Amino acid sequence: MTGDAPDEPARLTATPAGVTLGPLDLIADGAARAFVLQMRAGRFHGFVVRRGTAVAGFVDRCPHMGLPLAQVLDQYLSADGAYIQCSWHGALFEVADGRCVGGPCAGQR
Repeated sequence: MTGDAPDEPARLTATPAGVTLGPLDLIADGAARAFVLQMRAGRFHGFVVRRGTAVAGFVDRCPHMGLPLAQVLDQYLSADGAYIQCSWHGALFEVADGRCVGGPCAGQR
């Protein structure tokens, strides 16, 4: 190792700007979809939530336990679709900014 590789947290929370994941219609309005990006530092696991023509991207990792949020592929949202929900602990996250509003990681993103 050369010592210039980014540390793990930065590698898991930053992606390059302008990455095209595909056409908007890959994601149903009001739904979420998982993506894996191959980057120089390794694979980045994330997901996107669509609201109309707007999308928001997130790291697929629960801040409480470090596990992927969904146990079932693309099942990131609460039953009513209003929140991102950790399938392991039930924590709820705002779609607008990823802030945890309920569960063991309240206040974290």
